Amino acid sequence: MHYNKLEIFTYVDNLNQENISKLNKKVQIIFRNYKDKFKNQDLIKFVDYCKINNKKVYLSNDLKRAKKLGFNGVYIPSFNNLTIDYKIGIKKDFTILGSAHNVKELIVKKKQNTDVIFISPLFQNDKNKKYLGVIKFNLLSKYNKQKIIALGGINRKNESILNMLEIDGFAAISYFKDKN
Repeated sequence: MHYNKLEIFTYVDNLNQENISKLNKKVQIIFRNYKDKFKNQDLIKFVDYCKINNKKVYLSNDLKRAKKLGFNGVYIPSFNNLTIDYKIGIKKDFTILGSAHNVKELIVKKKQNTDVIFISPLFQNDKNKKYLGVIKFNLLSKYNKQKIIALGGINRKNESILNMLEIDGFAAISYFKDKN
């Protein structure tokens, strides 16, 4: 697969810099933790560490903090269905990521004016009993002007199937944990 042209993302739920240092430099980080509260100071240190190591870093579902603390952008999860334009009042180099599982959520992400849409779940795994598969994924992604990122169940065994998709990148968690 020609990973040089693809954007690659992973999700992290803690501020462990050691885990970040093990990732390929091309991998972009989405910090997503809905259980714990993090102090702004800790998040700023994490953002600074990522930037020093030439990694883009995004904060999940908190536009104000993402802008205030120097993140490269914000990630709007599929459950956030507020139909507001997230582009209003942001800098040009601030990226709005969003995720969707179906046509209804894709429409919401367009109304939110996202730059990139993560469509999931692509493959079946332990968490995803219902999944899109290649054909449904391509149908969902075909009529979008935003960049499309494949998400869900991507691992070392099925990564070659990504070549059959019209995507700008992929996002994964277990893919990077499986790596030797």
